[in-house]
Amino acid sequence: MRIVQITDTHLSPSKAHFTKNWRPLVEWLEEVQPDLVIHTGDLAVDGADFDDDLTFCADLLGELNMPVLCVPGNHDVGHLPSSLQPVNDERLERWRDLVGPDRWLHDQSGWRLIGLNSLLIGSGHAEEEQQFQWLEEALKGANGNPVAIFAHKPLFVDSPDEGDSGYWGASPKDRKRLLDLFNAYNVRLYASGHLHRAWAGHHQGISLIWGPSSGFIVGPMERDLPGERIVGAVIHTLSDTVHSEITELTQLRPYLLDDVVHEVYPSSHTAVIANADETEQA
Repeated sequence: MRIVQITDTHLSPSKAHFTKNWRPLVEWLEEVQPDLVIHTGDLAVDGADFDDDLTFCADLLGELNMPVLCVPGNHDVGHLPSSLQPVNDERLERWRDLVGPDRWLHDQSGWRLIGLNSLLIGSGHAEEEQQFQWLEEALKGANGNPVAIFAHKPLFVDSPDEGDSGYWGASPKDRKRLLDLFNAYNVRLYASGHLHRAWAGHHQGISLIWGPSSGFIVGPMERDLPGERIVGAVIHTLSDTVHSEITELTQLRPYLLDDVVHEVYPSSHTAVIANADETEQA
């Protein structure tokens, strides 16, 4: 089974700064003809607050002539309680109404694929614990078959034993809970986006992949992160093993967010993005 992971498209009908990358991405997908496309979040520039952004993205995804599954990103449903757009009922309902489920399972070719709403994790929302319980049942239901998990946020950024990375990844408590679940079952792959960097690694027998954004790269305005600043996608081939090919797409323009952030995200959002590394020290 071949899956193409795309992520962090940041599309919008009103702020079309990165929308020119969509058509060449679609043309590439049509050449590759994967069995499935999985979008790991931040479909929209600001789907967390605007119906039109999510509707625009859903319509574009609906034009693909191949199966597509999605999980939300922070720009789609909100983020941590301390953020300007915390996850709440209204934002979750907007996603579910306009895009689809925010978590799902899909069985294909002997694999169980699980889509996780990583923005619920650490949110304090009532559905946070419900999702953990749902995840455990979904893993049990795989009946020993290999599992691949797709989410927006990575488990960690610099090290699996790092402290709370706030904006970037999972807290130590949540990370341990997830990894304990993954190790109790046959989880082989955890693929995420969010960081606008391309990176591949392993931890406790799990292949970890950060998919590159197909929308833009981020320069000095954010803290220096591991991985490569490229735009592209990931081809995951799942058989008896996991093979993930991070693919730089030269037909996409590597827009630099730093140049247009004042237009795409208001100054209040800029402060959150630029200073997100400070959360790590909190």
